[in-house]
Amino acid sequence: MAVPKRKTGRARTNARRSSHKLTAPASSLCPQCHQPKMPHRVCGECGYYNGKEIIDTE
Repeated sequence: MAVPKRKTGRARTNARRSSHKLTAPASSLCPQCHQPKMPHRVCGECGYYNGKEIIDTE
């Protein structure tokens, strides 16, 4: 069975974990109302997607 000869140092452990971070979700501007929205989703403010009204918002 493989057993490490030496203890893994804090620097090496932290360097390995440096990529374990969260990234903010992508956003784009709605061409109708210019509010930020998720790409490839219906705009929650105006209800438009791809130039067509999908959801009726009052």
